[in-house]
Amino acid sequence: MAYWLMKSEPDELSINDLAKLGKARWDGVRNYQARNFLRAMAVGDEFFFYHSSCPEPGIAGIGKIVEAAYPDPTALEPESHYYDPKATAEKNAWSAIDVAHVETFSRVLKLDYLKQQTALAEMPLVQKGSRLSVMPVTAEQWAAVIALRA
Repeated sequence: MAYWLMKSEPDELSINDLAKLGKARWDGVRNYQARNFLRAMAVGDEFFFYHSSCPEPGIAGIGKIVEAAYPDPTALEPESHYYDPKATAEKNAWSAIDVAHVETFSRVLKLDYLKQQTALAEMPLVQKGSRLSVMPVTAEQWAAVIALRA
């Protein structure tokens, strides 16, 4: 099993939304590196659900992958914010996955707090200039974050 971190703006999809829905499609990724990470995910992999572009950015909980990557349908929808006029049903460069809720943390682990943790110094999330919405997490980093959630 691999571990990941995925960012979502809470007004689009929050950890609480995912908890209510149980399962949701993770779509709208429009960066090739992040898309490649989506494509590398396998059913059963877990990820930290990170709230971004909000007053309190940070890790809010855990989700898991329940369906591997497939063509992102939002790329084909002209009314979608994620529409790609170059995409066709036969050739769609973008991928989506389906995710499920695992756990909502009792408190959001804020980015500033995560940056203070020496065990997370190499985590891409805390690196200067790291803007990817999907990124890998090592088993050691996963364990370090899990220890902080209590």
